Amino acid sequence: MTTATTSGARNRTKTPPPASRGRNSAWRETALVVLLRIGVIALALVLWQVLSGPVLPEYAVSRPTDVSHALWQLLGSAKGWTDIETTATEVVAGFAIGVGIGTVMGLVLGSLPLLGRVVEPLIAAVNGIPKIALAPLFLLFFGIGVWSKITIAAAGVAFVVFYNVYLGLRLRERELVEIVQVMGGRRHHVLSYVTIPTLAAPFFAALKTGGPLAILGVIGGEFIASTGGVGHELFTAATNLDAPTEFAGLIVLVAMTLALNGILTGLDKYALKRLGLTGHRRGSRGTA
Repeated sequence: MTTATTSGARNRTKTPPPASRGRNSAWRETALVVLLRIGVIALALVLWQVLSGPVLPEYAVSRPTDVSHALWQLLGSAKGWTDIETTATEVVAGFAIGVGIGTVMGLVLGSLPLLGRVVEPLIAAVNGIPKIALAPLFLLFFGIGVWSKITIAAAGVAFVVFYNVYLGLRLRERELVEIVQVMGGRRHHVLSYVTIPTLAAPFFAALKTGGPLAILGVIGGEFIASTGGVGHELFTAATNLDAPTEFAGLIVLVAMTLALNGILTGLDKYALKRLGLTGHRRGSRGTA
């Protein structure tokens, strides 16, 4: 009887706790997803290499080996890095200016309901114009230098940020504001305990949406008229039917997009953690 009890106790001590099993399962699932992604990319590259020529026109799709050679030449030249630096500068500047303008517009119009109702239809009408259609107008005002591309990028980002901040303020729970005010809270208390936590999620969602829009605006402007930048090189490669260089430039743009999205994701997690909203989100998902 004692032996059975002892062996049962040993078996119980060898069993890993549920939390440890959950972590191990999550790690295995993550590793499996990463391996499957690598496998899909490798399969696509192999099919690309094999089908280019016999099935697909090589002048249009090139080959992965040729693209890697063109990418190596691009990253190994001073001109290539100058173009990357030019595009990156335009994207960052346009993104920052667009975020600033959109945030200020959203806060002002969201805090003044009457002014918001008057101006919102006008903003919606202007937002309906494709930003790339405004590129020639910006080129006339600012020339073919970097500022025309910065303004195109800022225009695309500003509207996205504005609508998220504006609608976030309109959806702010009035009851919470009144509770803080009844408890003796002032405007900065309402801002700290109600407004900022309410706007955090839509604001960072707007940032993640606006990042690719900033890159799209800059590349579109460089396509139309520019003397440098990744978009200028893409346009030149397309004109010369240089498919390897075209794909190499696209890879650079994908890398820039992933880098910007990674930075914004890290900033999102840090800000939500500082505001104490991450635990609330997990708790909400657990009770759902």
